[in-house]
Order: sequence, then structure tokens, then C-alpha cells
Amino acid sequence: MIVVTGATGHIGNVLVRELLARGKQVRALVLPSEDTGAISGLDVDVVRGDILDPDSLDRAFSGAEAVYHVAGLVVISPEQEALVNRVNVEGTINVIAAVERAGVKKLVYTSSIHSLVEPPKGRTIDESCGFDPNRSRGGYDRSKAHASLAVLNAAKRGLNAVIVCPTGVIGPYDYRVSIMGQVLLDLASGSLRAVPEGAYDFVDVRDVAIGHILACEKGRPGETYILSGECITVANLGRVVDEVSGRRRITRVRIPAWLARVAAHVAMTVSALTRIPTRITKYSIETLLSNCDISSAKARRELGYSPRPLRDSISDSLRWFAEQRKARAVFSRQPGQLA
Repeated sequence: MIVVTGATGHIGNVLVRELLARGKQVRALVLPSEDTGAISGLDVDVVRGDILDPDSLDRAFSGAEAVYHVAGLVVISPEQEALVNRVNVEGTINVIAAVERAGVKKLVYTSSIHSLVEPPKGRTIDESCGFDPNRSRGGYDRSKAHASLAVLNAAKRGLNAVIVCPTGVIGPYDYRVSIMGQVLLDLASGSLRAVPEGAYDFVDVRDVAIGHILACEKGRPGETYILSGECITVANLGRVVDEVSGRRRITRVRIPAWLARVAAHVAMTVSALTRIPTRITKYSIETLLSNCDISSAKARRELGYSPRPLRDSISDSLRWFAEQRKARAVFSRQPGQLA
């Protein structure tokens, strides 16, 4: 029995699919009130629980051979840092304790590339950068660094645990429409006509799921593995979206770094006053302007990790969104309504 926490999220539901495709018996830990649409129809044992509830973890992990701890709160707004810390740090500590109580053979923890200390531009980010919460950019990064250190400490006392650090995840099965999923949709629709300077490393969610499984099968206890893809500027990302959409290239205005920072400050102020979420934050802009020279050499060498071309991921992601849109249109028709 394999247990996946956060099984209805983007990485989680694709990991469940990949495990099932390999003939594994899967148990999904799902919040009591959580929508399970992302794993609907899959042959999986759904257990309601919460990583903040140790008793529910004991029930979920009973008889488990391996646990993939994918659950976490990805929020980049500073006003929610306390909740992010509680879920990502306390929740992970609870998972570690429950794994130890249940005698689980292997724990794979899903951290983040941003949990690692970022060196200056000109230096490559790899696993040797290590985790230091005091050198994190924001609350989310800090929480993942703290949680990663908790996993490493557990490994030092004998737990067979490994950490994987994905970069920016895109790809199909994005049921909740992630931040990057929405960016791809906005670029494809032509509604995003101004893009900030900067670049980021993006990786296919299917390759991240496979990377998790490889880490479980081959990863050395107490080791960290970066699961990266390709670095691309936001402007070039727009060009690729135009090309795979098969339409004329859209002219997009490039926003210089200083103006993007001002726009982020204004957007966050308006968001705080109106309580309407914004994707344009200081964190998101600084991420695009940060060092994105990221190496997955260790995962390739030790695990056999091999991510697909980014262009394929973008194309498959947009195709999946289009298929979902068509499916919703069919199901939303009234009885007797013609196509």
C-alpha cells in the first residue's frame, strides 16, 4: 500500500495516476471537506484526514509501505504566513512522527526549489546549496526550508526519507488551475499583453511524479534531489504558447524590472484593501528576476530522471485545458439541447 498526502492537488493527482499505472495499490489522504474530482474514477482508497490531525495520519498510514508527503499550502501572500507555517512545518512534523509510528519503509517529501538557499546569479543552484530558513525570500520558502530540515533530522536518526525539490510545475491534470496554469491560459487567450522581464525554470508535472517514484525506489536516505526542467524567459514562454496554439504571434509589451516591482506593490495594496487575490506580488516578481540556473544533474545521475522538452509540456497542458472546457460545455447543456 502506497499513501499519498495532498492527492487531489496537481502533483498529487498525477502521482496517484502514475502509481496506479505501475500497478501499485494507492491510498489517498484527503481533507474532510475536500473535493475529490481530481481523482474521481480512479481505483484508489480515499481516506479523509488532515496532516494537522495525528490520529487521522495513524489511520491513513496503517499498513503503508511508502508515504509520499505532497500535501502543503502554497500561498505567497504575506498575511497568510502563520497558516502556511502551521500546515507546511507542523504538518510535516506530524507526518514524520506518524511514519515512524507506523513503521513505514520509505518517506518521500515534496519540498520546493525555493526551500534551497539561492546563490547569486552566475552560480548554479544544486543540492549543495542546502536549507537555511533565515536566508529565505518569504514565508512559503521559509516554511518549506524548515520542513525539509525536519525531514533531514529524521533521516539522521534512522528514517529512510528523501526530499525532492521541483521547480515551477506545469502540465495536464491541473484541475484547480494553478497560478502557472492560469498564466498559460491568459497567454493563450491573448488577454496577457504585457509581460514582466525575467525567467523561470518550468518542469512537467508528469516528470515530477515520475521523479518522486524514482526517488522512492532509488533515492539514498537523507538525500535531496532537484526535479527541474527548462529555464525560459516570460517573453519566450509567450512565443511558445503562440506557436503551439497555431496562431499568429501576439506582440506583448515587456515590463522592465523596476516597473514590475512598482506594479506588484500597487497590486498587493489593492488586494489587501479589496480582499481580492492577485497573482502579481513582490514574491512572484522577485522569483522571475531571481537566479534560475538550476541543475537536476544529481537526479539524472542517481535516479535516472529525464524530463521532457518544455514545449511538449506547454502543448499538452493547453490541450488538456481545451478538452476540459469542451467536456464542461457538453455536461452543462440542458436535456435535449443540440450541440
